[in-house]
Amino acid sequence: MAAKTATRALKSPLRIHSRQAGRAGAAPVVTPPDPWVADREGTLGEYELHLRTTNNKHGRPFQEKTITAYKKPVLALAKWMVAEKIEGGFTACDTATLKRFFRWYYTTHDVPKSPDGKGGYTGGTNTLQRNMRGFFRWLAEEYDHPDPWLDKRLQRYAAPTDLPPKTLSEDFIEDMLKVTGGGNPRVRDFAKLRDHAIIRVLTDVVRAEQLLNLQDTTLDLANGLAHIVPLKEGRADGVGYVVPLQPKTVIACKRYLRARQGHRYERSGWFWLGTRGRSRLTYSGLYKMLKRRAEEAGYESAGGAHPWRHTTIHEWLDNGVTGENVMQLAGWKSPAMLRRYGADMATERAVKAVTKLGDRH
Repeated sequence: MAAKTATRALKSPLRIHSRQAGRAGAAPVVTPPDPWVADREGTLGEYELHLRTTNNKHGRPFQEKTITAYKKPVLALAKWMVAEKIEGGFTACDTATLKRFFRWYYTTHDVPKSPDGKGGYTGGTNTLQRNMRGFFRWLAEEYDHPDPWLDKRLQRYAAPTDLPPKTLSEDFIEDMLKVTGGGNPRVRDFAKLRDHAIIRVLTDVVRAEQLLNLQDTTLDLANGLAHIVPLKEGRADGVGYVVPLQPKTVIACKRYLRARQGHRYERSGWFWLGTRGRSRLTYSGLYKMLKRRAEEAGYESAGGAHPWRHTTIHEWLDNGVTGENVMQLAGWKSPAMLRRYGADMATERAVKAVTKLGDRH
């Protein structure tokens, strides 16, 4: 079962506790603003505009989620430059400076998350470097800044290998369903009905992005089916697929539809709408919702949306669904994905399958 949330020290809402206490009568210390912050913000704004007006290597516009992922490491670099009192804009970052930044990021982000807490690698710095690479390529084109990634002295951080995906515990799933109403027909709260339906759909192998892209016309609740918009390599040839929804998922979606009546954006076509009259649900909104509901259920983290997909794959395989059928419903073309997603509980399934045979001689 996932670890329960530890009690956290909360900040006081009173202003007197939010300021550092000084000596009586002492003059407040005023820190002058960093003169280079505006310069870096302007450069990042240009880069964001570049991402929004160009296509990726597949000839398609960058998605909002991708733009956010590419901006995040640059924002982290900007914050680090302020803390380190580095003068100049992003063009002041040479190979030596970036090596210092990556080492700091590894020490403060990867090391604490390692299994032993002493330096095991989790892959965060590798992701940071990959997402930042495009920014410095663009900086080289726009500002004639030497690209540090072309310098062999720049230290690369490799991606972790042989880390099987983790499945969610049954207790966690049940608790998440409970805090969103538990499927009680008397629940009328829009947020609870929506969140409960979302969690139900996540247990039906739908990816986060696919879930967010669902429209009124892509859900066939009468037949218990969801028509999935193709993603990644499938988007190029336009091949989508169909996922069967569990009966309780269909009921949850129908109750959500009733609660959605009268919403400001009811006729927008998007299935999942925001609370307080806001438009369609975004990836950020989905992540925050899962985190909030997990904390309400007493867990430290929801782990994002992807572990739900891993869990469904395990449950299907554990209940005898063939690998061929799993690949079809998950939208995979390679058996390697089947092996990877099933790795977490592969031994347990194998032992269970053989034990069922009993005495063979």
